[in-house]
Amino acid sequence: MSGPRRSTPRRNLIADPGNPALYTNRAMARLKLSQWDNAIADCHECLRLAPDSMKAHYSLSQAHLALRAYDDALAHALKAHGLCVAAADKSLATITAHVLRCKMDRWNDMERRRVRETSDLEAEMLAMLGRARDEAVREAAAAAADQDEGTRREIGAEWDAKIGRLRAVFEDARPQKEKLRVVPDWAIDDISFCFMADPVITKTGKSYERASIIEHLRRQPTDPLTREPLYPSELRPNLDLKQACDEFLAENGWAADW
Repeated sequence: MSGPRRSTPRRNLIADPGNPALYTNRAMARLKLSQWDNAIADCHECLRLAPDSMKAHYSLSQAHLALRAYDDALAHALKAHGLCVAAADKSLATITAHVLRCKMDRWNDMERRRVRETSDLEAEMLAMLGRARDEAVREAAAAAADQDEGTRREIGAEWDAKIGRLRAVFEDARPQKEKLRVVPDWAIDDISFCFMADPVITKTGKSYERASIIEHLRRQPTDPLTREPLYPSELRPNLDLKQACDEFLAENGWAADW
């Protein structure tokens, strides 16, 4: 004899299709099952009912990230982060970390494509020069009556030098990215020692990652530097520093995992 049937998210949605929380609950369950498209559909339905649902934007970002839709993942991660800040939600650190992951994965994807395209361009140009060299040598051989062996060798050597210079140009360009793999001190949060995604500034002029300083103030409402009383309402966004961090991260996405 079978027991009573358990209620499922789908049955709840049918019973109360106007409740946005049921869609986010089912979306989160589907994320755990790697049902990305279904999770996205649930998130969109939730956002139709509640456009400012932080959970829906966060879940939608997770699904898009899994599908490698990096631009969409980052857009919804940033939206979730903004809603989280406005609500002073305790999940700020988690969402901030997710924003950084979206930026890093997006940069890694662009970097892979850049490397692949550069490699393809290098191979194509080397092949073109190789064909031109072979043609020049053949023409020199055809005119053997008018040219001695030394002249033909000189022609081949000239083309080999061109090919070598082209290889050197591509080779010299490769290490440039590696030279930037140092994160500047001004971009590092002194509490978590992570790259700052949303820096805020205290009364004393010191900047911290928003999630880190708010978590610190929850435990102890004092300035980490001066030990004077400090409250979340006294923090202000450091827009200039945020712009600098965003610009650095746009060129060096690996720094998100610093």
